[in-house]
Amino acid sequence: MRRVATLLLTGAAVVVIALALSGCAKDRPVEEPIIEPGIVDETTALTGDDLPLTGQPEDAIYVEPVSTVFEDIHFEFDRYNILARNEAVLSGIARWLDNNERVDVLIEGHCDERGTNEYNMALGEQRALAARRYLVGLGIAAERLSTISYGEERPLDPRSTEDAWVKNRRAHFVISE
Repeated sequence: MRRVATLLLTGAAVVVIALALSGCAKDRPVEEPIIEPGIVDETTALTGDDLPLTGQPEDAIYVEPVSTVFEDIHFEFDRYNILARNEAVLSGIARWLDNNERVDVLIEGHCDERGTNEYNMALGEQRALAARRYLVGLGIAAERLSTISYGEERPLDPRSTEDAWVKNRRAHFVISE
């Protein structure tokens, strides 16, 4: 009898613990990763998996633009969607490119230092590709736009502060003729 009671109490305890744990899981919001596993391999992190480079020779020299039109666009933490505040910048870049058809653009994706190197390379790639897709949607020929991810490797601000991280989560535009 004592053995049956012990088994019943143990079984009941297991059921109560299982219910408690399943109830806790429902209370927490589910955070889905913004970058699916396997999206990046060693080559796609630099060039974009579905968008080839524009055929620039390896020794092409990229220069910083003299136009203030090419300011960086910034992203929220752990995101690569184009924010409303960036639409005017991208529209200005598209207008400038319409008037300067001999110019190509390299779009660099950057991240802050948080996260693994592999994750930041993938996130930087997605940021550059998001800017590229937006410009293509505005009528810029895809062949004129190439992408590269630097992840966290080229910070604009090397400090480990929230202000620095905001500056480093960006897409940067470099023109070449």
